[in-house]
Amino acid sequence: MTSPPHPASLPGHVDVLIVGAGISGIDAAYRVQSQCPDRSYAVLEARESLGGTWDLFRYPGVRADSDIYTLSFPFQPWTGENSMADGDEILDYLRRTVDRFGIDRRIHCSTKVVAANWSGETARWTVTVEQREGEDGPRRSTVTCSFLYLCTGYYDYERGHDPQFPGIDSFAGTVAHPQFWPEGLDHTGRRVVVIGSGATAITIVPAMARDAAKVTMLQRTPTWISALPRRDRFAARVRRRLPAGLAHRVIRARNAAYSNGFYHYCRRFPDRARTLLTRAAARRIGEEAVREHFTPSYAPWDQRVCITADADLFKAIQRKEVEVVTDHIDGFVAEGIRLRSGRVLPADIVVTATGLRMLAFGHIAVSVDGEPVEPARHLLWRGTMLSDVPNFALCFGYVNLSWTMRADLTARLVCRVLNHMRRADLAVVTPPAEPGVREQPMIELASGYVQRGVQSFPRQGHRAPWRMRQTYLLDTADIARASLGRELHGVPRASVRPVGDGTRLGG
Repeated sequence: MTSPPHPASLPGHVDVLIVGAGISGIDAAYRVQSQCPDRSYAVLEARESLGGTWDLFRYPGVRADSDIYTLSFPFQPWTGENSMADGDEILDYLRRTVDRFGIDRRIHCSTKVVAANWSGETARWTVTVEQREGEDGPRRSTVTCSFLYLCTGYYDYERGHDPQFPGIDSFAGTVAHPQFWPEGLDHTGRRVVVIGSGATAITIVPAMARDAAKVTMLQRTPTWISALPRRDRFAARVRRRLPAGLAHRVIRARNAAYSNGFYHYCRRFPDRARTLLTRAAARRIGEEAVREHFTPSYAPWDQRVCITADADLFKAIQRKEVEVVTDHIDGFVAEGIRLRSGRVLPADIVVTATGLRMLAFGHIAVSVDGEPVEPARHLLWRGTMLSDVPNFALCFGYVNLSWTMRADLTARLVCRVLNHMRRADLAVVTPPAEPGVREQPMIELASGYVQRGVQSFPRQGHRAPWRMRQTYLLDTADIARASLGRELHGVPRASVRPVGDGTRLGG
Protein backbone atom coordinates (compact mmCIF):
# COMPACT_ATOMS: atom_id res chain seq x y z
CA MET A 1 0.00 0.00 0.00
CA THR A 2 1.68 3.22 -1.12
CA SER A 3 -1.09 5.74 -1.73
CA PRO A 4 -2.81 7.77 0.99
CA PRO A 5 -6.16 6.52 2.31
CA HIS A 6 -9.29 7.61 0.48
CA PRO A 7 -12.26 7.10 2.84
CA ALA A 8 -15.80 8.24 2.28
CA SER A 9 -16.70 11.88 2.80
CA LEU A 10 -16.19 13.45 6.19
CA PRO A 11 -18.90 12.35 8.65
CA GLY A 12 -21.11 14.90 10.36
CA HIS A 13 -20.75 13.28 13.79
CA VAL A 14 -18.73 10.47 15.36
CA ASP A 15 -18.52 9.12 18.88
CA VAL A 16 -14.73 9.43 18.97
CA LEU A 17 -12.67 11.81 16.86
CA ILE A 18 -8.93 11.07 16.68
CA VAL A 19 -6.68 13.86 15.43
CA GLY A 20 -3.43 12.69 13.85
CA ALA A 21 -2.58 9.61 11.77
CA GLY A 22 0.94 8.93 12.98
CA ILE A 23 1.93 6.11 15.32
CA SER A 24 -0.24 7.46 18.16
CA GLY A 25 -3.35 7.99 16.03
CA ILE A 26 -3.11 4.60 14.34
CA ASP A 27 -2.68 2.90 17.71
CA ALA A 28 -5.67 4.82 19.07
CA ALA A 29 -7.81 3.85 16.08
CA TYR A 30 -6.99 0.16 16.50
CA ARG A 31 -7.79 0.26 20.22
CA VAL A 32 -11.09 2.07 19.74
CA GLN A 33 -12.33 -0.27 17.01
CA SER A 34 -11.22 -3.42 18.87
CA GLN A 35 -12.10 -2.51 22.47
CA CYS A 36 -15.08 -0.22 21.81
CA PRO A 37 -16.57 -1.83 18.69
CA ASP A 38 -19.95 -0.13 19.13
CA ARG A 39 -18.42 3.36 18.81
CA SER A 40 -18.10 5.23 15.55
CA TYR A 41 -14.79 6.97 14.99
CA ALA A 42 -12.78 8.90 12.43
CA VAL A 43 -9.15 9.94 12.14
CA LEU A 44 -8.29 13.39 10.78
CA GLU A 45 -4.80 14.02 9.38
CA ALA A 46 -3.56 17.43 8.24
CA ARG A 47 -0.89 16.02 5.94
CA GLU A 48 -1.54 14.44 2.55
CA SER A 49 -0.57 11.00 3.83
CA LEU A 50 -0.50 9.06 7.08
CA GLY A 51 2.67 8.44 9.05
CA GLY A 52 3.22 11.58 11.09
CA THR A 53 6.93 11.93 11.89
CA TRP A 54 7.82 9.16 9.45
CA ASP A 55 6.07 10.89 6.56
CA LEU A 56 7.44 14.34 7.47
CA PHE A 57 11.15 13.67 7.89
CA ARG A 58 13.02 12.88 4.66
CA TYR A 59 16.63 13.71 5.54
CA PRO A 60 19.47 11.25 4.79
CA GLY A 61 19.64 8.34 7.20
CA VAL A 62 16.35 9.07 8.97
CA ARG A 63 15.61 6.22 11.37
CA ALA A 64 14.19 5.44 14.78
CA ASP A 65 16.35 6.33 17.77
CA SER A 66 14.93 3.43 19.77
CA ASP A 67 14.53 -0.22 18.87
CA ILE A 68 11.68 -1.02 16.51
CA TYR A 69 10.24 -3.84 18.63
CA THR A 70 9.20 -1.35 21.31
CA LEU A 71 8.42 1.40 18.79
CA SER A 72 6.09 -0.91 16.83
CA PHE A 73 2.58 -1.89 17.88
CA PRO A 74 1.96 -4.81 20.26
CA PHE A 75 -0.81 -6.01 17.92
CA GLN A 76 1.24 -5.94 14.69
CA PRO A 77 4.52 -7.94 14.86
CA TRP A 78 7.59 -6.36 13.30
CA THR A 79 8.93 -8.72 10.62
CA GLY A 80 11.83 -6.68 9.23
CA GLU A 81 15.48 -7.61 9.71
CA ASN A 82 16.63 -4.39 11.35
CA SER A 83 16.09 -3.63 15.01
CA MET A 84 17.10 0.01 14.43
CA ALA A 85 14.71 0.56 11.54
CA ASP A 86 15.00 3.16 8.78
CA GLY A 87 12.27 5.74 8.23
CA ASP A 88 11.05 4.14 4.98
CA GLU A 89 10.72 0.76 6.71
CA ILE A 90 8.66 2.29 9.52
CA LEU A 91 6.39 4.16 7.10
CA ASP A 92 5.78 0.97 5.13
CA TYR A 93 4.99 -0.84 8.41
CA LEU A 94 2.41 1.81 9.33
CA ARG A 95 0.76 1.59 5.91
CA ARG A 96 0.55 -2.20 6.13
CA THR A 97 -0.96 -1.90 9.62
CA VAL A 98 -3.80 0.43 8.62
CA ASP A 99 -4.48 -1.73 5.56
CA ARG A 100 -4.59 -4.97 7.56
CA PHE A 101 -7.06 -3.65 10.15
CA GLY A 102 -9.18 -1.49 7.84
CA ILE A 103 -8.14 1.68 9.64
CA ASP A 104 -7.33 3.31 6.28
CA ARG A 105 -11.09 3.54 5.61
CA ARG A 106 -11.45 5.87 8.62
CA ILE A 107 -8.51 8.20 7.90
CA HIS A 108 -9.24 11.55 6.27
CA CYS A 109 -6.01 13.10 4.99
CA SER A 110 -5.51 16.74 3.98
CA THR A 111 -7.96 17.58 6.76
CA LYS A 112 -6.48 20.03 9.23
CA VAL A 113 -8.18 20.65 12.57
CA VAL A 114 -7.98 24.34 13.46
CA ALA A 115 -10.38 24.63 16.41
CA ALA A 116 -12.45 22.54 18.81
CA ASN A 117 -15.10 23.92 21.17
CA TRP A 118 -16.92 21.92 23.81
CA SER A 119 -20.58 22.66 24.52
CA GLY A 120 -21.66 21.75 28.02
CA GLU A 121 -25.29 22.07 26.94
CA THR A 122 -25.12 19.39 24.23
CA ALA A 123 -22.11 17.43 25.58
CA ARG A 124 -20.37 17.64 22.24
CA TRP A 125 -17.24 18.98 20.66
CA THR A 126 -17.68 21.05 17.52
CA VAL A 127 -14.48 20.67 15.54
CA THR A 128 -13.59 23.10 12.76
CA VAL A 129 -11.50 21.67 9.94
CA GLU A 130 -9.86 22.92 6.77
CA GLN A 131 -9.71 20.63 3.76
CA ARG A 132 -7.49 21.39 0.79
CA GLU A 133 -9.46 20.98 -2.42
CA GLY A 134 -7.72 21.95 -5.64
CA GLU A 135 -6.90 25.51 -6.64
CA ASP A 136 -9.72 27.09 -4.66
CA GLY A 137 -7.75 26.81 -1.42
CA PRO A 138 -8.90 25.31 1.89
CA ARG A 139 -12.58 24.80 2.56
CA ARG A 140 -13.82 25.04 6.15
CA SER A 141 -16.43 22.76 7.65
CA THR A 142 -17.34 21.30 11.03
CA VAL A 143 -17.59 17.85 12.56
CA THR A 144 -19.06 17.05 15.94
CA CYS A 145 -17.94 14.34 18.30
CA SER A 146 -18.71 13.10 21.78
CA PHE A 147 -15.07 12.45 22.71
CA LEU A 148 -12.01 14.21 21.30
CA TYR A 149 -8.62 12.48 21.32
CA LEU A 150 -5.58 14.49 20.19
CA CYS A 151 -2.74 12.35 18.83
CA THR A 152 -0.82 15.24 17.31
CA GLY A 153 2.57 14.53 18.90
CA TYR A 154 4.64 17.00 20.87
CA TYR A 155 6.33 19.20 18.28
CA ASP A 156 5.39 21.79 15.68
CA TYR A 157 5.14 20.21 12.22
CA GLU A 158 5.09 23.63 10.55
CA ARG A 159 8.17 25.20 12.16
CA GLY A 160 11.39 23.86 13.62
CA HIS A 161 13.66 25.60 16.12
CA ASP A 162 15.52 28.01 13.87
CA PRO A 163 18.16 30.15 15.63
CA GLN A 164 18.96 33.36 13.80
CA PHE A 165 22.64 32.97 13.03
CA PRO A 166 24.45 36.23 12.19
CA GLY A 167 25.33 36.62 8.54
CA ILE A 168 23.44 33.55 7.33
CA ASP A 169 22.21 35.46 4.26
CA SER A 170 25.81 35.98 3.16
CA PHE A 171 26.48 32.23 2.92
CA ALA A 172 27.04 31.22 -0.71
CA GLY A 173 26.01 27.59 -0.24
CA THR A 174 22.78 25.75 0.66
CA VAL A 175 21.17 25.77 4.12
CA ALA A 176 18.91 22.79 4.89
CA HIS A 177 16.77 22.11 7.96
CA PRO A 178 16.14 18.39 8.61
CA GLN A 179 12.42 18.96 9.23
CA PHE A 180 12.01 20.45 5.73
CA TRP A 181 14.63 18.63 3.69
CA PRO A 182 15.00 20.03 0.14
CA GLU A 183 13.90 17.47 -2.41
CA GLY A 184 16.76 16.37 -4.65
CA LEU A 185 19.55 17.95 -2.59
CA ASP A 186 22.75 16.23 -3.75
CA HIS A 187 25.60 16.22 -1.25
CA THR A 188 27.90 13.93 -3.25
CA GLY A 189 31.45 15.27 -3.17
CA ARG A 190 30.35 18.34 -1.20
CA ARG A 191 31.65 19.80 2.05
CA VAL A 192 28.91 19.54 4.69
CA VAL A 193 28.66 21.13 8.14
CA VAL A 194 25.93 19.80 10.42
CA ILE A 195 25.09 22.14 13.31
CA GLY A 196 23.91 20.19 16.35
CA SER A 197 24.66 17.08 18.36
CA GLY A 198 21.23 15.65 19.14
CA ALA A 199 19.52 12.54 17.76
CA THR A 200 18.94 14.06 14.32
CA ALA A 201 22.53 15.22 13.85
CA ILE A 202 23.91 11.88 15.03
CA THR A 203 21.78 10.18 12.38
CA ILE A 204 22.48 12.60 9.51
CA VAL A 205 26.24 12.91 9.94
CA PRO A 206 27.29 9.29 9.19
CA ALA A 207 24.65 8.98 6.45
CA MET A 208 25.93 12.02 4.57
CA ALA A 209 29.56 11.06 5.19
CA ARG A 210 29.21 8.06 2.87
CA ASP A 211 29.10 10.31 -0.21
CA ALA A 212 30.22 13.77 0.91
CA ALA A 213 33.78 15.02 0.49
CA LYS A 214 33.81 15.77 4.21
CA VAL A 215 31.26 16.18 7.00
CA THR A 216 31.88 18.33 10.07
CA MET A 217 29.61 17.96 13.10
CA LEU A 218 29.65 21.34 14.81
CA GLN A 219 28.38 21.20 18.38
CA ARG A 220 28.17 23.82 21.07
CA THR A 221 28.27 21.17 23.82
CA PRO A 222 28.69 17.37 23.75
CA THR A 223 25.92 14.78 23.97
CA TRP A 224 25.95 11.37 25.62
CA ILE A 225 25.97 8.70 22.90
CA SER A 226 25.52 4.95 23.12
CA ALA A 227 26.12 2.47 20.29
CA LEU A 228 23.51 -0.21 19.60
CA PRO A 229 23.55 -2.87 16.85
CA ARG A 230 21.28 -2.31 13.87
CA ARG A 231 20.36 -6.01 14.00
CA ASP A 232 19.41 -7.66 17.30
CA ARG A 233 20.91 -11.15 17.62
CA PHE A 234 18.61 -12.03 20.53
CA ALA A 235 15.61 -11.07 18.41
CA ALA A 236 16.86 -13.16 15.50
CA ARG A 237 17.19 -16.26 17.72
CA VAL A 238 13.74 -15.79 19.27
CA ARG A 239 12.09 -15.28 15.87
CA ARG A 240 13.58 -18.52 14.58
CA ARG A 241 12.14 -20.49 17.49
CA LEU A 242 8.74 -18.93 18.23
CA PRO A 243 5.62 -17.96 16.24
CA ALA A 244 5.68 -14.35 15.04
CA GLY A 245 3.17 -12.96 17.55
CA LEU A 246 4.74 -14.63 20.58
CA ALA A 247 8.26 -13.77 19.44
CA HIS A 248 7.27 -10.12 19.06
CA ARG A 249 5.88 -10.01 22.62
CA VAL A 250 8.99 -11.65 24.09
CA ILE A 251 11.42 -9.37 22.23
CA ARG A 252 9.34 -6.29 23.02
CA ALA A 253 9.23 -7.09 26.74
CA ARG A 254 12.95 -7.82 26.90
CA ASN A 255 13.93 -4.65 25.03
CA ALA A 256 11.59 -2.49 27.09
CA ALA A 257 13.06 -3.91 30.30
CA TYR A 258 16.59 -3.27 29.04
CA SER A 259 15.89 0.31 27.94
CA ASN A 260 14.00 1.22 31.09
CA GLY A 261 16.59 -0.50 33.26
CA PHE A 262 19.41 1.46 31.65
CA TYR A 263 17.49 4.72 32.16
CA HIS A 264 17.02 4.08 35.88
CA TYR A 265 20.62 2.87 36.21
CA CYS A 266 21.79 6.20 34.78
CA ARG A 267 19.53 8.16 37.12
CA ARG A 268 20.58 6.21 40.21
CA PHE A 269 24.28 5.73 39.45
CA PRO A 270 25.28 8.69 37.25
CA ASP A 271 29.03 8.34 37.83
CA ARG A 272 29.01 4.66 36.88
CA ALA A 273 26.94 5.47 33.80
CA ARG A 274 29.44 8.17 32.78
CA THR A 275 32.27 5.67 33.03
CA LEU A 276 30.35 3.04 31.08
CA LEU A 277 29.56 5.39 28.18
CA THR A 278 32.96 7.09 27.98
CA ARG A 279 34.85 3.79 28.04
CA ALA A 280 32.65 2.33 25.31
CA ALA A 281 33.22 5.39 23.11
CA ALA A 282 36.96 5.48 23.84
CA ARG A 283 37.34 1.94 22.55
CA ARG A 284 36.10 3.26 19.20
CA ILE A 285 37.72 6.68 18.82
CA GLY A 286 40.26 7.04 21.62
CA GLU A 287 40.25 8.74 25.01
CA GLU A 288 41.37 12.16 23.75
CA ALA A 289 38.48 12.53 21.29
CA VAL A 290 36.00 11.32 23.91
CA ARG A 291 37.34 13.73 26.51
CA GLU A 292 37.13 16.68 24.12
CA HIS A 293 33.91 15.97 22.22
CA PHE A 294 31.84 13.23 23.91
CA THR A 295 31.93 13.94 27.66
CA PRO A 296 29.03 16.25 28.58
CA SER A 297 28.98 18.21 31.83
CA TYR A 298 25.55 16.83 32.73
CA ALA A 299 24.77 13.29 33.87
CA PRO A 300 23.46 10.65 31.43
CA TRP A 301 19.69 10.98 31.01
CA ASP A 302 19.56 14.50 32.42
CA GLN A 303 19.18 14.90 28.67
CA ARG A 304 18.32 12.09 26.29
CA VAL A 305 21.09 9.57 25.58
CA CYS A 306 21.37 9.41 21.79
CA ILE A 307 21.92 6.21 19.81
CA THR A 308 24.43 5.58 17.04
CA ALA A 309 23.32 2.49 15.09
CA ASP A 310 26.16 0.00 14.59
CA ALA A 311 28.42 2.74 16.00
CA ASP A 312 28.24 4.34 12.54
CA LEU A 313 29.13 7.81 13.83
CA PHE A 314 32.22 6.53 15.64
CA LYS A 315 33.27 4.47 12.61
CA ALA A 316 32.96 7.50 10.33
CA ILE A 317 35.17 9.46 12.74
CA GLN A 318 37.71 6.62 12.72
CA ARG A 319 37.79 6.67 8.91
CA LYS A 320 38.41 10.46 8.95
CA GLU A 321 35.18 11.01 7.01
CA VAL A 322 33.78 13.05 9.90
CA GLU A 323 35.35 15.72 12.05
CA VAL A 324 33.73 16.82 15.32
CA VAL A 325 34.23 20.44 16.34
CA THR A 326 33.12 21.75 19.73
CA ASP A 327 32.87 25.54 19.55
CA HIS A 328 30.42 28.43 19.29
CA ILE A 329 29.28 30.08 16.06
CA ASP A 330 30.43 33.65 15.58
CA GLY A 331 28.56 33.97 12.28
CA PHE A 332 28.19 32.81 8.71
CA VAL A 333 30.50 34.01 5.96
CA ALA A 334 30.31 33.40 2.22
CA GLU A 335 32.54 30.32 2.35
CA GLY A 336 31.09 28.72 5.49
CA ILE A 337 30.91 29.31 9.25
CA ARG A 338 33.27 31.40 11.37
CA LEU A 339 33.71 30.16 14.95
CA ARG A 340 34.47 32.17 18.07
CA SER A 341 37.94 30.64 18.04
CA GLY A 342 38.50 32.38 14.70
CA ARG A 343 38.51 29.20 12.65
CA VAL A 344 36.38 29.12 9.50
CA LEU A 345 34.67 25.85 8.59
CA PRO A 346 34.35 25.75 4.78
CA ALA A 347 31.00 24.41 3.58
CA ASP A 348 28.93 23.90 0.47
CA ILE A 349 25.95 22.70 2.52
CA VAL A 350 25.03 23.61 6.11
CA VAL A 351 22.46 21.45 7.89
CA THR A 352 20.82 23.17 10.87
CA ALA A 353 19.96 20.20 13.09
CA THR A 354 19.10 22.64 15.86
CA GLY A 355 16.04 20.91 17.27
CA LEU A 356 12.28 21.02 17.41
CA ARG A 357 9.67 23.45 18.71
CA MET A 358 7.42 21.76 21.24
CA LEU A 359 3.68 22.17 20.73
CA ALA A 360 0.94 20.65 22.89
CA PHE A 361 -2.22 20.87 20.76
CA GLY A 362 -0.85 20.95 17.22
CA HIS A 363 -1.99 24.54 16.48
CA ILE A 364 -5.57 23.64 17.48
CA ALA A 365 -7.50 26.31 19.39
CA VAL A 366 -9.27 24.26 22.09
CA SER A 367 -12.03 25.86 24.15
CA VAL A 368 -14.72 24.83 26.63
CA ASP A 369 -17.98 26.77 26.31
CA GLY A 370 -16.05 29.49 24.52
CA GLU A 371 -13.26 29.76 27.12
CA PRO A 372 -9.80 28.96 25.69
CA VAL A 373 -8.01 25.97 27.16
CA GLU A 374 -4.41 26.86 27.99
CA PRO A 375 -2.50 23.57 28.39
CA ALA A 376 -0.11 24.84 31.08
CA ARG A 377 -3.03 25.71 33.38
CA HIS A 378 -4.13 22.08 33.58
CA LEU A 379 -2.82 18.90 35.16
CA LEU A 380 -2.60 15.65 33.22
CA TRP A 381 -4.71 12.89 34.76
CA ARG A 382 -3.11 9.44 34.38
CA GLY A 383 -1.01 10.92 31.59
CA THR A 384 -4.17 11.07 29.46
CA MET A 385 -6.92 13.61 30.27
CA LEU A 386 -6.71 17.28 31.28
CA SER A 387 -8.10 18.45 34.59
CA ASP A 388 -11.46 20.20 34.20
CA VAL A 389 -11.65 19.53 30.45
CA PRO A 390 -14.54 17.16 29.62
CA ASN A 391 -14.41 14.22 27.20
CA PHE A 392 -10.92 15.10 26.04
CA ALA A 393 -7.69 13.09 25.90
CA LEU A 394 -4.16 13.90 24.83
CA CYS A 395 -1.57 11.34 23.76
CA PHE A 396 1.99 11.89 24.92
CA GLY A 397 4.46 9.03 24.74
CA TYR A 398 7.59 8.25 26.71
CA VAL A 399 10.73 10.33 26.28
CA ASN A 400 12.97 7.78 28.03
CA LEU A 401 11.56 4.75 26.22
CA SER A 402 9.85 4.13 22.91
CA TRP A 403 7.02 6.60 22.36
CA THR A 404 4.58 3.86 21.38
CA MET A 405 4.62 2.04 24.70
CA ARG A 406 3.03 4.91 26.58
CA ALA A 407 0.89 5.92 23.59
CA ASP A 408 -0.65 2.45 23.68
CA LEU A 409 -1.18 2.69 27.46
CA THR A 410 -2.99 5.97 26.89
CA ALA A 411 -5.19 4.54 24.13
CA ARG A 412 -6.18 1.57 26.29
CA LEU A 413 -7.07 3.88 29.16
CA VAL A 414 -9.20 6.03 26.84
CA CYS A 415 -11.09 2.87 25.85
CA ARG A 416 -11.61 2.00 29.53
CA VAL A 417 -13.03 5.49 30.06
CA LEU A 418 -15.36 5.14 27.06
CA ASN A 419 -16.64 1.78 28.24
CA HIS A 420 -17.07 3.12 31.79
CA MET A 421 -19.22 5.93 30.35
CA ARG A 422 -21.38 3.42 28.52
CA ARG A 423 -21.85 1.15 31.53
CA ALA A 424 -22.64 4.06 33.86
CA ASP A 425 -24.82 5.79 31.24
CA LEU A 426 -22.72 8.95 31.37
CA ALA A 427 -22.62 11.64 28.70
CA VAL A 428 -19.63 13.46 30.20
CA VAL A 429 -16.56 12.58 32.25
CA THR A 430 -14.04 15.06 33.59
CA PRO A 431 -11.04 14.67 35.90
CA PRO A 432 -11.70 17.45 38.44
CA ALA A 433 -8.76 19.54 39.62
CA GLU A 434 -7.59 18.40 43.04
CA PRO A 435 -6.43 20.93 45.66
CA GLY A 436 -3.06 20.40 47.31
CA VAL A 437 -1.32 18.82 44.32
CA ARG A 438 2.13 20.30 43.75
CA GLU A 439 2.64 21.03 40.07
CA GLN A 440 5.76 19.82 38.28
CA PRO A 441 6.95 19.92 34.65
CA MET A 442 5.47 17.24 32.44
CA ILE A 443 8.92 16.32 31.07
CA GLU A 444 11.86 16.24 33.44
CA LEU A 445 14.73 16.54 30.99
CA ALA A 446 17.26 19.36 30.66
CA SER A 447 17.42 19.14 26.85
CA GLY A 448 17.29 22.50 25.09
CA TYR A 449 14.11 21.76 23.12
CA VAL A 450 12.37 20.62 26.32
CA GLN A 451 13.40 23.68 28.32
CA ARG A 452 12.28 25.96 25.48
CA GLY A 453 8.80 24.48 25.30
CA VAL A 454 7.80 22.51 28.38
CA GLN A 455 6.30 25.52 30.17
CA SER A 456 3.53 25.65 27.55
CA PHE A 457 2.56 22.00 28.15
CA PRO A 458 0.17 20.49 30.70
CA ARG A 459 1.67 19.94 34.13
CA GLN A 460 1.94 16.79 36.18
CA GLY A 461 1.52 16.50 39.94
CA HIS A 462 3.65 15.07 42.71
CA ARG A 463 1.33 12.11 43.32
CA ALA A 464 -1.11 9.78 41.58
CA PRO A 465 -3.33 10.10 39.62
CA TRP A 466 -1.54 13.20 38.36
CA ARG A 467 1.92 11.70 37.93
CA MET A 468 3.35 9.11 35.54
CA ARG A 469 6.40 7.25 36.77
CA GLN A 470 8.27 6.87 33.46
CA THR A 471 8.45 3.11 34.01
CA TYR A 472 6.24 1.00 31.78
CA LEU A 473 5.41 -1.76 34.27
CA LEU A 474 4.69 0.68 37.11
CA ASP A 475 2.60 2.92 34.87
CA THR A 476 0.69 -0.13 33.61
CA ALA A 477 -0.03 -1.22 37.18
CA ASP A 478 -1.06 2.30 38.24
CA ILE A 479 -3.49 2.63 35.34
CA ALA A 480 -4.93 -0.84 36.01
CA ARG A 481 -5.66 0.22 39.60
CA ALA A 482 -7.34 3.47 38.54
CA SER A 483 -10.85 3.82 39.96
CA LEU A 484 -12.68 5.65 37.20
CA GLY A 485 -15.83 6.08 39.26
CA ARG A 486 -13.94 7.90 42.03
CA GLU A 487 -11.38 9.79 39.95
CA LEU A 488 -13.67 11.12 37.21
CA HIS A 489 -16.69 13.35 37.64
CA GLY A 490 -19.57 12.09 35.52
CA VAL A 491 -22.70 13.71 34.11
CA PRO A 492 -25.61 11.31 33.42
CA ARG A 493 -26.85 11.11 29.87
CA ALA A 494 -30.35 12.03 31.03
CA SER A 495 -29.07 15.40 32.28
CA VAL A 496 -27.92 16.54 28.85
CA ARG A 497 -30.21 18.22 26.33
CA PRO A 498 -30.83 15.96 23.30
CA VAL A 499 -29.36 17.32 20.08
CA GLY A 500 -32.25 16.19 17.92
CA ASP A 501 -30.35 14.55 15.06
CA GLY A 502 -30.65 10.94 16.08
CA THR A 503 -27.05 10.50 17.20
CA ARG A 504 -26.02 9.23 20.59
CA LEU A 505 -24.86 11.48 23.41
CA GLY A 506 -21.58 11.05 25.22
CA GLY A 507 -19.09 8.22 25.04
